[in-house]
Amino acid sequence: MTDNAKPKFAMYWAASCGGCEIAVLNIHEKILDVDANFEVVFWPVAMDAKYKDVEAMEDGSILLTLFNGGIRNDENEHIARLLRRKSQLLVAFGSCACEGCIPGLANLSPAGEIVHTAFNTVSTDNPHGIYPRASFDVPEGEITIPKIFPTLRTLDQVVDVDYYMPGCPPESHQIGAVIDLVVKVLHGEAQLPPKGSVIGAGNSTVCDECTRKRNVKSITSFKRIYDVEIDPELCLLEQGIPCNGPATRSGCNARCVSAGAQCIGCYGPAEGVVDYGARLIAAFASVIDSTDPEEIEAILDGIPDPAGQFYRFNLAGSLLKAGKPAWEKG
Repeated sequence: MTDNAKPKFAMYWAASCGGCEIAVLNIHEKILDVDANFEVVFWPVAMDAKYKDVEAMEDGSILLTLFNGGIRNDENEHIARLLRRKSQLLVAFGSCACEGCIPGLANLSPAGEIVHTAFNTVSTDNPHGIYPRASFDVPEGEITIPKIFPTLRTLDQVVDVDYYMPGCPPESHQIGAVIDLVVKVLHGEAQLPPKGSVIGAGNSTVCDECTRKRNVKSITSFKRIYDVEIDPELCLLEQGIPCNGPATRSGCNARCVSAGAQCIGCYGPAEGVVDYGARLIAAFASVIDSTDPEEIEAILDGIPDPAGQFYRFNLAGSLLKAGKPAWEKG
């Protein structure tokens, strides 16, 4: 196979932290399989690339694009639409693209308040109260910066998505497995899963991967993990520690709970879960030692950070999508 015959590969980083890019590099020698089987034509974090180069490509000329990050501004949306047009296969790569992830929690606040906080806190040296503008005239012409949207959206709320690969970031061994699959497909040795499938993850829950015993349902209050002397063998949730395993997709090998830390949900909703927060509330209520609705509600109210607990990774992709202030004042 000559270089000219290689299918094209692209990767883009929108509203996210960049951890997905690092996760790809963490596949170690398998990154050589990417180079051997693909021509990398657009990967701004790893190579010099210009938007105009992508715009000049024929539609559908890129075989595979991994798109990580949510859609927070008009630049994100422009590139999402551009790469959708140029790509045969577009993968929502990582929690931010799939669900909104941590940046999506900003959907609880108006965009104006977010900008104000970023440029007007004790950690920001901005004595003259200068705030960014979408455009500014200078002698050389007009300077523009991306315009922030009222809320962050997931990738599939903007463009059609072929596959979803969750994780914050996706586990490196899962990325490696997907790369192996794609390479086999290129060589006619395998077939792609149906469009819309979740790849690089399991089809069950973190609880099914967890080896802790589940046999006690007597929670009378929820506690922060550092307030508890943890039983190394018993289910964390049944020790009163809010653990998101019952609603979270498997695929991480239950790394956190195996190490004594609760699952926080970075692999997103498990198969069949319509709303992650609603499923978690039901799971938490089921282990409470009470049949009194008011008492159950009071115990659930003891969870320190409900929004972060139930929607830390997937507010933008949930049924809620955003808080009322973001819609009204965004």
